[in-house]
Amino acid sequence: MDAALQLENSAIIGPMSTLEEIEAAVQQLPRAEFRDWFHSFDTMDWDQQMEDDMTAGNLEWLVNEAISDSKAGRCSEL
Repeated sequence: MDAALQLENSAIIGPMSTLEEIEAAVQQLPRAEFRDWFHSFDTMDWDQQMEDDMTAGNLEWLVNEAISDSKAGRCSEL
């Protein structure tokens, strides 16, 4: 991770405790680097949520629906 993007304990920004402080600090970061960092951060959260849902069996209905649709001829080749 880029040193400028380490929001907490950064020599550039310093520790923050309010949303307003974080917003002001983010505005000082290089936009492209922040977007890349945030995309990675957001993706990790999404991936973990999907993994948790799969492990808990919360997506079984999607698998069953896809199998049913395929058997009924409601699917097409990609």
